[in-house]
Amino acid sequence: MDRDEVRARLYAACPPDIGKKPAEEAAVLRRGRPAGVLVGLLAGSDGPRVILTERNAQLKAHPAEISLPGGGMEPGDDGPAATALRETYEEIGLPPEKVELLGCLPVYETVSGYCVYPIVGWIEPPVEYALQANEVADVFEVPLSFVLDPGNRSRENVIYEGQNHCYYVLPYPGHRIWGATAGILVSLARALGS
Repeated sequence: MDRDEVRARLYAACPPDIGKKPAEEAAVLRRGRPAGVLVGLLAGSDGPRVILTERNAQLKAHPAEISLPGGGMEPGDDGPAATALRETYEEIGLPPEKVELLGCLPVYETVSGYCVYPIVGWIEPPVEYALQANEVADVFEVPLSFVLDPGNRSRENVIYEGQNHCYYVLPYPGHRIWGATAGILVSLARALGS
C-alpha cells in the first residue's frame, strides 16, 4: 500500500480538516481531555511500517506500555495534528517537517478520560530517532501488513473501576500491543480496508 492509496482510504474515515481545528474546538467535539497521537507510516521497500514506542518503566501512567508517539493538547497547540507532531518530536526526535500528513482516524475515547485524535502521517527514510529517555525506553517499527491482518488481533476483557471493558491485543514478537494503541491500529486497519 503506498502513500496515495492510504490518503484516499483515510479521506472517508475522517473529515480532512479535523487535525487542524484549534484545541478549543476539538475539546468540544468529545468529552474528555483532548490528545493527539501520530500514526507514523515509515516508507520502506517491503511496505510501510508503523512507528511505535515503549514507554519508560518508571512512568506513573502506563509504564512500559506500547504507545503511539503523542500526548495531551497544550494551549499553544493549533489542533490535534500540531499536538501529535510536537509530542512526536519531543518523544522520539522526529522533526515535523519529515511528516506528510495524510489524514486522521476517528477519535478514540479512553477509559482514563482522554479523547485521542489519531493523525496519520507518511515519513520517507532516512530517519534518526533521539529518544527522550524520561518518557521513552524504545522505539520500534511494525509492518503495516501485520496491522492489517485480522489474524494478528484478538479481544480481551478487563474490569476497570467496576466496569467490564473489552480491548484489542496485537501480540507482535517481543511486544504486547494492547488497549488504546491496539484500538487505534485496528481503526487504521478498518479505514484501510481490512
